Amino acid sequence: MKSKLLFIVLFNTLICLSQSNEQAKDLIIIRGDSIPKPYINLNEVILFQPLTFNNYDAAKKYAILRNRTYKVYPYAKLAADRLQVLNDRLKSIDKKKQKRKYLKRLEKFIYDEFEKDLKKLSRSQGKILIKLVHRQTGQTTHSLIKELRNAFKARLYQTTASFFKLSLKVEYDPKNNYEDYLIEDILLRAFSSGKLTEQPTALDYDLDELYKLWKKKKENESDINKSSIKYRIIG
Repeated sequence: MKSKLLFIVLFNTLICLSQSNEQAKDLIIIRGDSIPKPYINLNEVILFQPLTFNNYDAAKKYAILRNRTYKVYPYAKLAADRLQVLNDRLKSIDKKKQKRKYLKRLEKFIYDEFEKDLKKLSRSQGKILIKLVHRQTGQTTHSLIKELRNAFKARLYQTTASFFKLSLKVEYDPKNNYEDYLIEDILLRAFSSGKLTEQPTALDYDLDELYKLWKKKKENESDINKSSIKYRIIG
């Protein structure tokens, strides 16, 4: 009886040791982490739909749009940051006179810091910037000026912009504007690759849903996915 009991104890011990060794083999030690784990945490991977064009001109237009978007996005991002700081600051100011004084100082600061760079923007770049300001803040450039300064200033800036065939009232609408859809595609690819720094946005869109929407809209047109010769944008 004792020998049987001893055998059972030894057998159970061997099983436990075997299981222990198996578990030890399955544990992974990540560099910089002292705790072994049976799994590895992987970063989120975003898969993009292939973006192909039927002709060289369409592919070239996309590449130009991408370069323009890269150039002006930082300004739209900065505008959203400044607006957040501005709103937080204005909440702490009670008197209207002090608010007006603060707004004038802020406007002067922005113009002094960025006027030279903004003047170098082309009309096409300016148009994209106006759209991206709406994307980042949820408000058109016209409504921001009207809210932060006054209706007269907003009309004045709108009149000035009109000379360059621009509208400060234009909105970012990738569901109904094909160029805006391409801009959204450009931005999300740039965020994923680290080319641009992502910022929480007031307007949020599902790129995959936009892709399906525009694929359906374009299926009878010649710009995308119809020709036997495809032009693919790399990078």
